[in-house]
Amino acid sequence: MKKDTVLFLCTGNSARSQMAEAFLRKHGGEHFEALSAGVDPSTGVHPLTIKVMEEIGVDMSAHRAKGVGAYLGRIVPRVVVFVCDRAESTCPSLWPGFLQRLSWPFEDPAACQGTEEERIAKFRQVRDQIQEKVKAWLSEIQVPSA
Repeated sequence: MKKDTVLFLCTGNSARSQMAEAFLRKHGGEHFEALSAGVDPSTGVHPLTIKVMEEIGVDMSAHRAKGVGAYLGRIVPRVVVFVCDRAESTCPSLWPGFLQRLSWPFEDPAACQGTEEERIAKFRQVRDQIQEKVKAWLSEIQVPSA
């Protein structure tokens, strides 16, 4: 059985969309193919993203930042999920063939200023919000979460 594809989009593909992709794989991977991209991709996954995900047992060492062009015209996602307002306003408004467009704006943890502990705390907060949103969405569409 072919899995439906869910594409998470944000600005840099260094934090929020990467976390969402990882959580959908963890909690709904047997039902969905999870992908992520950025409208202005960074040079890599933010080190604090990797750190806070490792804290909860999610290995993101193989993840890399990708631009939306890596998928546009190559895949037909069932669902496109925007995890930030900037990506939603700058991404092509029509993705050929997708069935559902969702808006889940989360604060950008990479933009947090402060001490190392304050920045890590912001990454943890956003990580937890994203995980809860992914799990709630799976529950809403009646997909059992892992």
